Amino acid sequence: MATRHNAGFWLIDQFALPNPFRYEAKFSGTICRVEHPGCSVWLLKPGTFMNRSGQAVRVLAHYYKIPVEQILVVHDDLDFPPGTARLKQGGGDGKHNGLKDIIAQLGSNRFLRLRIGIGHPGRGVSISDYVLSEPNSADQLAIAQSITAALAVMPFIIRGELDKAMQQLHTTNE
Repeated sequence: MATRHNAGFWLIDQFALPNPFRYEAKFSGTICRVEHPGCSVWLLKPGTFMNRSGQAVRVLAHYYKIPVEQILVVHDDLDFPPGTARLKQGGGDGKHNGLKDIIAQLGSNRFLRLRIGIGHPGRGVSISDYVLSEPNSADQLAIAQSITAALAVMPFIIRGELDKAMQQLHTTNE
């Protein structure tokens, strides 16, 4: 789908290149294993409704014994304008129902979050309608640019060099 709510999936699909067809249905979603120097990275696109994403995350993390602190959740964020990407560890759900379910299912909020700004529709506009609609061409371009910037810091994230990742990403996206 090409809705704002799928910004996280767009990043995952780009990260999985050049082998996007290696996805397999498993763990209430589709998964793909990507080899990175020194480690394997599991990518998961939950097949559940977004507000039940935690089910798929919990099952994958349990099966592969992935510590919560090594989980990166990539998601859309209304609090940032299109073209912005931010990385942080821990925190609340920010009224994001997918994050709320992931926190509940994992029993922890200590996972990493890569937040892709999609903008806010403004007062009086339905949030659900907004996130489930396609971005206009200017917003789509800005979101794509923030995804490119986020992908550039993925090697730092994978190596656990979060300060370097944040410094580069947050400077690039100002």
